Amino acid sequence: MMSGLRHPAYVLSLAVALGGSALVPAHAAKTSPRHVAPASQAAPTEQFVDGIAAIVNKQVITLGQLSEKTAQVRGQMQQQRIPVPEDAVLRRQVLQQMINSALQDQEAQKVGIKISDAQLDQAIGSVAQRNRIGVDQLKREVLASGLSWDQYRSELRSQVQDDALRRRFVEDRITISDSDVDAFLQSHADMPVGPAAGAPTQPEAAPEPAPVPTGPELVELAQILVEVPDYAASSVVAEKRKQAETILRKLKSGGNFAGLAAASSNGPQALQGGDMGIRPLKDWPDLFVRAIADVPAGGISGIIQSGRGFHILKVVRRGYAQRPAPKKASAPQPAPTPTPARQPAAASGPMMVTQTHARHILIKTSKVMSDDKARGILSGLRTRIEHGESFAELAKRYSQDASAPQGGDLGWVNPGDTVPAFEQAMNALQPDQVSEPVKSPFGWHLIQVEGRRTKNMEQEFRRMQARRELMERRIGPAYEDWLDQLRSQAYIDNRLEHTRSGTQ
Repeated sequence: MMSGLRHPAYVLSLAVALGGSALVPAHAAKTSPRHVAPASQAAPTEQFVDGIAAIVNKQVITLGQLSEKTAQVRGQMQQQRIPVPEDAVLRRQVLQQMINSALQDQEAQKVGIKISDAQLDQAIGSVAQRNRIGVDQLKREVLASGLSWDQYRSELRSQVQDDALRRRFVEDRITISDSDVDAFLQSHADMPVGPAAGAPTQPEAAPEPAPVPTGPELVELAQILVEVPDYAASSVVAEKRKQAETILRKLKSGGNFAGLAAASSNGPQALQGGDMGIRPLKDWPDLFVRAIADVPAGGISGIIQSGRGFHILKVVRRGYAQRPAPKKASAPQPAPTPTPARQPAAASGPMMVTQTHARHILIKTSKVMSDDKARGILSGLRTRIEHGESFAELAKRYSQDASAPQGGDLGWVNPGDTVPAFEQAMNALQPDQVSEPVKSPFGWHLIQVEGRRTKNMEQEFRRMQARRELMERRIGPAYEDWLDQLRSQAYIDNRLEHTRSGTQ
C-alpha cells in the first residue's frame, strides 16, 4: 500500500478562529525568513561577525533578518497576551526557531519540494473557507493583525512546505498495525455516552437539567521543556534538573507560565507560551497522563523526566464535550430520546461510499531529478502504455513508491485517502484510462483507474478514524525526532550562543 500518498493524520494548522493574530499560521512564530544569504557571500570571518546571527550549513541568517523576525514575533505575542521575555532572551529563542526553519528549507530544496503560487493560493482559499469568510476579508483581518499580506503569504508558504516535509519523511516511518487499531477501538468503547447507569431521574418539578457530558475527557496542556542533550554526562543532567526546579519555584511563587515558557522552554511551542493544544486525555503520552491525573484546570504538574529532558505541564483546560440536555416538552409531546454522541451521526447507519481501484507510478523529485525530467519520464511511459505495454509491469520497473512490487496497485481507495492533487486527477479518469503526469507533494505520478464500486463503509469509517487519531498522536514526537536528526547532522554556528557564553 502506498502510505506516502495518504493524508497525514495531523491537521494543517491553518483554519483557526479569527481574531488578532490568530490568522497567522501556526508556525508563524517559529519560521525563519525564507531568504537567507549563501555563506559564500559573507564568509564567517571575524570582520563579518557583527552582521551574522548564525550560519546553518551554507546559509547565513543575518542580524537584520533576526531583528525583523523578533519584532514580528513580539507583536504576535503581545496580541496573544503572552508575556514577552527580555530582548536578549527573545532573540535567542527566535534565532533557534529560524535555524530549525533553515534546516527544513534546505531539506525541502534537497528533495525538490517547492510550493507553487497555485498551491499557495489554494491554501489561502482553504483558510478563508474554514473561517467562513472570503479571501478579501481574510486579507483585511491579516493586515489588521499587523502582518503584511506578503509576510502572511511567506509564512503560509513555509507552513505548507513544512507539512509536505512531514508527509514525506515522518508519516511513512510511523507504522500503525491492525492490532493497534483494535486496541484503540476497544479502549474507547467505554466512553461515557450519557448519564450514569442507575442514576435517579429528575422529579417533575426539578430545575432544567445540566448539559450531559459525552465522549472522552478533553485536556489542553502547555509545557515548559528543559531539554537534555543525548548521552549527556550526569553532571549535565543534574544541571538541567536544577534549571527545571528553578522554573518550578518561580511558577509556584506566582510566575506567569506562558512568559516563563517563552523565556526558558526548549519546546517547539515556546513562543506560543508552551501551548500544545487540546486533545482527548488518552491521546496524550502516558507519562503526561499520569503526571496530571490529580491536577485541576489551571494547575501545574511537578517535574517530569523523559528521554527529551525535564517537562513541567500546565493543565490549561479539562472537561468533557457536552450536548445540551433535552428541553422539557409540552404535555402532548414526548421528550426527545438522546442519541449516543460518541459516534458521528453518519457512523450510526449505513455509509455508502464510492471507492476507486487505482494504480500509480511515482517518480520523486530531487536535485538530480527536476520537475521537467520527472514529467518527461512519465510522459514517455504513458506513450508506451498507449502502445500496449502493461501499466503494472512498468510500475514494477520504474515506480519509486512502496507499491511498486505490486505493480503500483493501491487497492480500493476511499474519498479523502489521498492528497487532493492525486484524488482530483484520479476522480477525472474513467476505468482503464491513464492520466497525464500529475504533481503532488511526493513527486510526479501516472494514475490508472481499474474500476469503481459503492460500499457500506460504516465499520471501515470507525477504523479509519481510529487510525487517524493514532497517527495524530504519534506524528508530533516523530517529527521532533526527525528535526533532532537534521540538527545533529548539520553544521550550525550560532553566534548569539557564542556571545552569551563569552559574557558569562
